[in-house]
Parts: sequence; structure tokens; C-alpha cells
Amino acid sequence: MDADLQTRLDDANDASRKHLIQPWPVADSIGDEARSIIQSGDGIYIRNDQGERLIDGPAGMWCTNVGHRNQALADAMRDQAMKLSYNSPWYTSNEPAALLARRIADHAPGDLEHVFFTTGGSTAMDSAIRFVQFYNNVRGRGGKKKILAREGGYHGSTYLSASLNGGLRVKNWMDFETDLIIKLACPDPFRRPAGLSVDAFADRLIDELRQTIDREGAENIAAFVGEPVMASGGVIVPPPGYLKRIRDICTENEILYISDEVVTGFGRLGHMFASEAVFDVTPDIITFAKGVTSGYFPLGGMVVSAKLMRDLQGSNHPDAMFAHGLTYSSHPIGCAVALRNMDLLEGGIMDHAADVTPYFWEKMKALEALDLVGEVRGLGLMACIECVADKSNKNPIRLDTEVGNRIDAHCQELGLLLRPLVNMCVMSPPLVITRDQITTMADILHEGILRTQNDLRAEGIWQG
Repeated sequence: MDADLQTRLDDANDASRKHLIQPWPVADSIGDEARSIIQSGDGIYIRNDQGERLIDGPAGMWCTNVGHRNQALADAMRDQAMKLSYNSPWYTSNEPAALLARRIADHAPGDLEHVFFTTGGSTAMDSAIRFVQFYNNVRGRGGKKKILAREGGYHGSTYLSASLNGGLRVKNWMDFETDLIIKLACPDPFRRPAGLSVDAFADRLIDELRQTIDREGAENIAAFVGEPVMASGGVIVPPPGYLKRIRDICTENEILYISDEVVTGFGRLGHMFASEAVFDVTPDIITFAKGVTSGYFPLGGMVVSAKLMRDLQGSNHPDAMFAHGLTYSSHPIGCAVALRNMDLLEGGIMDHAADVTPYFWEKMKALEALDLVGEVRGLGLMACIECVADKSNKNPIRLDTEVGNRIDAHCQELGLLLRPLVNMCVMSPPLVITRDQITTMADILHEGILRTQNDLRAEGIWQG
């Protein structure tokens, strides 16, 4: 590393420690933390502050779908900035936002035809919940406000979206809305009760939903919120038919169904949206972000059904205002980048991802032969490796050993960045990854887990 670059990195680290509050810090280092600086990216690779090239296993944060340093997206950003960098969405609009709304509506299932743009996934979910509240207020159902969410789910970091999250350690220290949120059980087949079949487990989850509606009253429940695949909860794929059954029950009880596709949208599961294409569910609202711009610009949004719009337009309160919006709603640069990003996805990247996905799963599932690995699960190009102390009883190795962090450290030494989640490691590589790169990634994972096994045995923590 040349001296000038090292000087700049040292300066950046010093500035971080003195001035930058990092996301999700712990109390003893808040405001005094310098995290590893990523210098650059190219395709599926990033380069860290040591000059090492690593495969970007999490694709940033589930988002860099077309890869780093894509010239077409950089050009779209520059061209739009030189044409129109910003307009106030309060009383004007812009061409990219209108065209992107139509294009997203064309891909959305059912009659989801209307798009509201936000700045990311958290604000998309906030917008969806606020829209549902507005919808019921205008329709004279002011008591229909409670939201069904699930343990293990993740929906954002704003006050309202974070209140929907389940099972996170931060709940010991942060405040959340509790009166309006009802938590259902996590639909994790791997963690189902012993002796219960997957089908019986799904039946139990559906019975819980029906009992919850009976207890709370359908007249008080506004919406169900769910990720098609629970991403940050550990890439949890629900039992077959589970989401469709939930959708049917919601329809029976006039409970709106919100599908959180912040992670699963825009190619991650092989489709622009996965709700209907993969799970046979047509929601009332879909939220999206991340892959819509492949992380090149902060953008998110919600797609709303035409039926909900007709209900509002035909209400007895024509002057009722949906008093919600953001300074950066429908941002012209973000929308221009998203349009170009969709060109790339439709122009061959999603087809390529579909082509390599079977090979990706062949290599990922092979890791289950390792003593430490209890299950490798997921869909499309998103996977989770869950580590256990004992394969028979599935006891997790959790915080006492930070096994996910240990595997990540070994893998980084070997050229791969993971996303560690306690006793799990998440993989969601850029959709442009090749078979050869998948082979390299899987080989590194295998070696990283082997080294972690050896460490745990040597330290007497785990015998395997």
C-alpha cells in the first residue's frame, strides 16, 4: 500500500473515531469506533483497508445485485444529475419517477398499480403502515389498527418499522410501539418442535393465526406484514403453502396483506417480485428497496393495489389528506438509476442468475457435511449456514463463542466477506457471480468453517 493511501486511511479512521456515529454501535464504543474501511469495489469484489480483495458475499447489504463499479449505473447517475438533480415532490414531479412507477407496476402482481417512492426499506414500511392507518380512518374503521408481524422478522430501523421486528437483542435497550403490534410465531421449519412434521408445523402456525384473530377481533386488525423469505432472521423459508394460507385468511377477515420484498425483490429470487411468482401470494401492498437501484442510490417504496385506491377515491371524505411524504420522495437521480438498473436486470442479469442458481445450491448444500453445520437453507441467490453444537438436537452455538464472527474472520483471511449473524452466516452474492466464482466462494466457506471447528475444539468449547 502506498504511503499516500495509508495516510488517507489513517485520517479517515481518526475522523471516524472522533466524529462518526456508526450504525448499531454498542455503548462502550459509541462515538469512538473505526470500522474497516472499504476502499473500492469491482463486480463481485471489494477491496478493504488492507488492500485485500474479497468476494462481497452479502452483496453489500443484500443490495448490490448488478455488482460494484457498473459503468451504466454510474453514467445514469451523472446524466440525471446534470439534467435535474432534485425537484420538490410537494408540488412538482419528474420524468424518471413517473416512468419508474409505471415500469414497477408492470412487474407487480395482480392489480398493484400505484407506486409511492421513499428513501429505503424502513421508510417504505413506515409509509405502508401509515397508508393502512389512513385507509381505515377514511373508511370509518378507526379501530382497525393492529398489525400482525412475526418473531424473527426484520422490517426496518425507524420507530414504527423497528416495532415490527421480532426476536432482536436490541429490544432490551430500545423503545418500541407495543399496543398496535401483535407477534406471531416464527415459521422456521428447522426450529420446529421435535417430532412435528413440516406440514403439521404449518398447521400449528395457521391455527395460531386464526386464534389470534378470534382473540383480538378482525375488526381491530389492520394488516399482516411478512417477508416472503425472512432475510435478516436467518434466510428462513416458510413451510410450503404457509404464506398462501395466511393470505386467504387475511382476505376472509378484511386484513390487508403487506409483503416486505426489500430483500427478495429485483432478482434475488429470480423475479422482479417474488410474492406471486414464487409463493403464489398476491398482496395488497409490496414494499421494496435495496435491489431497486442495486445500492447505487438510496431509494425504496411501496406498490399499492388499485382496489385500495378505488376505495379511497369513492369514500365519503374526498378532502381527506394522506399527510405523508419525504423530502426525497421520487428523487429524480434515484429513479433514473433504478430505471437503468432494471434495464440491466431484464437485459440478461436475471437470466444469468437463474442459470447459476442450481450450481450455487449444489455447492452450498455440500457444506452440510461439515460437523458444525446444522442446515444450509434459502432460495435463489440467498443462503444461510446455521451452525449447531449437535446435529441431532440442533443446539445452537451462540454468543458465547460468536461462531459466525469466527467463520467470517477466517473467510476474510482467505478472500471472502460474509454476514455473520450470531451462530449463522448469510450469503447473498451479486447476481453477476459466475460458476468459477461460486466455486471459489464455496471452497473458502468450507475452509473457514473447518478452521473454526478446529479452533472450537482446541479451546475446549465444542467437541463436535
